[in-house]
Parts: sequence; C-alpha cells; structure tokens
Amino acid sequence: MFDEMLADTASTKVDGDAAAAILLTLLGEAEAAAILGALNPVEARRIGVAMLGVATASAADVEAALDMFVNRSRATTGLGLDAAPRVRSVFKAALGNVRAENILTEIAPQTSASALDKLRWMSTDAIAAALTGEHPQVGALILACLTPEMAAQSLAKLDEEQQSDLIYRAASLGSVNAAALDELEQLLDRYVLVSATGAAVKVGGRSDAAKIVTNLPKGIDQRVLKRLKKRDKTLGQEIEDDMFVFDDLAALDSKNMGALLRSVDTQMLTLALRGASPATVEKMLACLSARAAETIRDEMAESAPAKRAEVEAAQKEIAAVARRMAEDGEVNLGGKNDDYV
Repeated sequence: MFDEMLADTASTKVDGDAAAAILLTLLGEAEAAAILGALNPVEARRIGVAMLGVATASAADVEAALDMFVNRSRATTGLGLDAAPRVRSVFKAALGNVRAENILTEIAPQTSASALDKLRWMSTDAIAAALTGEHPQVGALILACLTPEMAAQSLAKLDEEQQSDLIYRAASLGSVNAAALDELEQLLDRYVLVSATGAAVKVGGRSDAAKIVTNLPKGIDQRVLKRLKKRDKTLGQEIEDDMFVFDDLAALDSKNMGALLRSVDTQMLTLALRGASPATVEKMLACLSARAAETIRDEMAESAPAKRAEVEAAQKEIAAVARRMAEDGEVNLGGKNDDYV
C-alpha cells in the first residue's frame, strides 16, 4: 500500500510521497516505526525527506492524503498480504521441515535473495571497505547484489585496478548456490548481520555490470572499460554495447535524434523499428521528413515479418552508430553523468 502511494503520480497538491508522510505522522511512533521497517532503503529515504516537508501540512492536505489512502484501500485485497510467511508455516506443518523446504525452494527461490538485499542498507564507505577487504570474487558477489547506483558509488572509492577486476568478475557471475551464499554471509558478519537460506540466486552478469559502469563518474567509466578490454576484449565490448542500447535512443531530443537518423541507412532503421515500442517509433519518425516517415510506415506495414535476430542486429548497429557519433561530438546522448555549464 505505502509503496503504491510513494509511486503515485496524481496531479493533486499532495503527491504520493507527501500523502504517505502525512499518514505516518498521524500514527503513533510504534506503528509508524513498524511501517518504516518494511520499506526498502530508497523508499525510506524518500519518506524521511517527505516527513520533514509536511510538518506544516494544512487540514486540506491531510484530507487529501486520507482520501488517497481510502481509494487505494478499496482497490486492495488482503488475501495476499504477508503470504510468504503463512505459506511457509502451513507447508512445514503439513509436510515437515525438510519436504516443505524442498518444495518451497522450487516454487519460491526468490526468498533467498532477501538477506543479501540488506546489503543495500550499508553506507557506501562500508561497502567499499568490504570490497577491498574480502577476496575479489566475494567482492564481485557483493557488488552484484547492490543497486547499480550504489555499486557505482562504492566502486568509485577504489583504485582503477580493483574497479576493472571487480567489474570483470561481476560480469562473469551466474547462479550462486546456497553454500556460497552461506559462506558470503559469514564473511559479511563484520560488516552487516544477515542470514539467508534457499536455492541458487541469479546475480551479476553482463547487463548488471554495464549498468554499474554506466553509473560511474564520467571519465572513470571509460578507463574501466579500457582495462576490461585489455583483460577480455569480447566481454569488454559486450559490456560497452549494453551500456547504451536502442531503447535508450527514445530519450534523445529532436535535434540529436535528427542528426543520428540522417546517418542511419533507411532500410536498417525500418528493420530496427519493427522491434521498437510504438512511442519510440513515433518519436523517431517525427524527426524525419513527412515523406521519409510515410515510406517507412508503408514498408513496415507491407513487408513480410522479419527474424528477431535480424531486428536486434539492426538495433544494435544503430546504437553503435549513436555511440560513435557521441564519441566524435556529433550528438549528445545525455545521461546522468553529464555536466552542463
């Protein structure tokens, strides 16, 4: 309920964050603390900021918050609330611990990730200390369990050799069995008290590694990529490819989009757009001449279906063109690491 209110984008004066903050301030300290304890780190920080901001909320603001809560409540069923603990308890009572765990491990493997998620509550300084103090393979697993933003902030505190080594190892991770997670938890006792059980958890991989590198400060990202390519040229290139993909092009403004599309073959663009969202298609075609846009629409409507691999290859090539043009200063791809003066 509260995470839905935090995500509310209604255009009222009291938005989702403020409404949740008002409701928490109306509760007793124990009740408010219980709710805050169920939030994740990002939500907790957001609600904390909001609670400071609603100290002078008017009666109308309080009424709006209560209305929002009531409307949300009407659309919510209580059947699934706290379902996991209840299901686990029922299964253990019916089947015994061993048989219950075997079944629950198969149908709900994601439960084992909850303990590792607690790492996200650590400060970046503490995370950096863990990354430096433990074996690099353990550090890679820690890195893969963090959000890309926190992983990048923690990684930025290390030297370049450690950065590239950990990114390489994180990109090479796959499924991690329960025994490895147990060993990791023992090593983490000095940094954070956690415990976890369960089956293999999918962590790390090329895509996650690319997100981490994308969030590194400008300049550091390219140096890390350079070292990665020296160590493993193929993996380094794949990570760079994943850092900016075709779907990201939808965020370009008209000027940069137009410059990019003028450098792309029409047939390749037509093929790539077959796998794009309607919004992306309209955004790109709007940057072309009316005649060119109409030609592409007709081609997409009349031609036979294309193989998914061919569509993805065309999208990858256009994304590569965009990266090359950005490196040459011909287009600005934007991004959170860009500074403007």
